[in-house]
Amino acid sequence: MIVRSTKEITGTERDVADPKGNWRSKRIVLAGDGVGFSFHETTIEAGTVNEFHYANHVEAVWLVEGEGLLTNRETGEVHVLSPGTMYLLDGNERHTVAASTQLRMLCVFNPPVVGTEVHDENGVYPLVEIEDSQPASAAAK
Repeated sequence: MIVRSTKEITGTERDVADPKGNWRSKRIVLAGDGVGFSFHETTIEAGTVNEFHYANHVEAVWLVEGEGLLTNRETGEVHVLSPGTMYLLDGNERHTVAASTQLRMLCVFNPPVVGTEVHDENGVYPLVEIEDSQPASAAAK
């Protein structure tokens, strides 16, 4: 069993901030935990426009707080984001998130991120693999 709080992650290597100050990702579950996905709490600052493209990952996002717009840059479709909205990037879609107010979202990535990834100039996380993806609890057995 793994139990973690965002409070204990804050200020550690699992707490990753955008160099521009637009977003912050608290990476609660990572590839090293060996469960096959990663789980993050991400906040996006009000008034920012952010371009993302997860070319190597599928991402599911559940919006918990805030208002904004999601634009699929592949099709031009625009979706309103509000609490309770979920979106799934199952086709590696290039997308833009424009935050009218601060957004707080819970995100799941597959394959899991290892925790050191940052967005490149195209908004992409590189595909990084870890040597041993077995959870510490299983390795101890």
